[in-house]
Amino acid sequence: MQAFMKTWVAACQSGGNARMVIPAGTFLTSQLTFTGPCKGRVVVEVLGTVKAHTDISGYPTPEWFNFEDIDGLEVSGSGTFDGQGPQVWALNDCKKNSDCQMLPTSLKFSHVTNGKLRGISSLNSMAFHIGINNCLNFEVSSVKITAPAESPNTDGVHISSSTNVVVTKSVIGTGDDCVSFGQGTFNVSITDIVCGPGHGISIGSLGKYEQEKDVSGITVRNCTLKDTDNGVRIKTYQGSDPSKATHMVFENIKLINVKNPLIIDQLYCDRGCTKSPSKVAISDVKFRNIKGTSSTENAVSIICSSSVPCANVELTDIDIQMVGNKPTTSECTNAKMLFNGVQKPLTKCM
Repeated sequence: MQAFMKTWVAACQSGGNARMVIPAGTFLTSQLTFTGPCKGRVVVEVLGTVKAHTDISGYPTPEWFNFEDIDGLEVSGSGTFDGQGPQVWALNDCKKNSDCQMLPTSLKFSHVTNGKLRGISSLNSMAFHIGINNCLNFEVSSVKITAPAESPNTDGVHISSSTNVVVTKSVIGTGDDCVSFGQGTFNVSITDIVCGPGHGISIGSLGKYEQEKDVSGITVRNCTLKDTDNGVRIKTYQGSDPSKATHMVFENIKLINVKNPLIIDQLYCDRGCTKSPSKVAISDVKFRNIKGTSSTENAVSIICSSSVPCANVELTDIDIQMVGNKPTTSECTNAKMLFNGVQKPLTKCM
């Protein structure tokens, strides 16, 4: 750990363009926090395999590799971050135990401006693989994220309170959402992602906490989802505080054996729900050119809030059939809908 930190401090304070290299080989470490501000741009080149120590006491906060308060950062290379999740996943009991210890995110970027993450592999994270929080102008490209379908809470890329984020040309197979979005997220582009296994690509869950910030300007385009529990979805908690989720586009999505292909769920609840309506106002949502196969009969589910019904939800060229060319069904409540082109299944809203 001391070698990592000494090298980081030298690179960060050197001025100009600096490079920190993690060479070929295998390295074991617990929590590391790489803090700025730095005197110039820093590239962290990862060539070897870095393994996480599985003694949870070595993570006083839920991050493993944590980069924060940096302007001009690139983490890239052909190396691997191995979270060794199978040794600790059994400790993930936060849905049952309010005093649980959160397991660490493998790569966390906080308050990073002009950041890039390229080429690396993330294997078997303890919790999230990659977390992007309070960042501005951040790009993730050509990464490979892998964990088994049964691994708990192992979101591939989670983005929150960040603006101008791109995630592109990556392969993500994990036990939770391939890409997920939290509150305060603006102008995000997700393109050319192959997702599966996992829970699909999800905006939310929104409304879990008090006075959450709005979400706007999310585009998911040219993605393939295979053998996932969900396809593309927006989900908000019951009984949430008021906020807005608007201007969202899901376009050119290929589905292969997806259980729940197209979802807006404003009745979401995973514990201790009030069953009162969500107050997250969803509007200006476009689902366009979404085609492929569903492993369940109900392919389209638009369940919006009775308190603030969804507004301007567009379905254009939706063509989803069950595996074996069987017809699919849909459900829709509390939404103002617009329909164009092919509609399979045919969707009507009450």
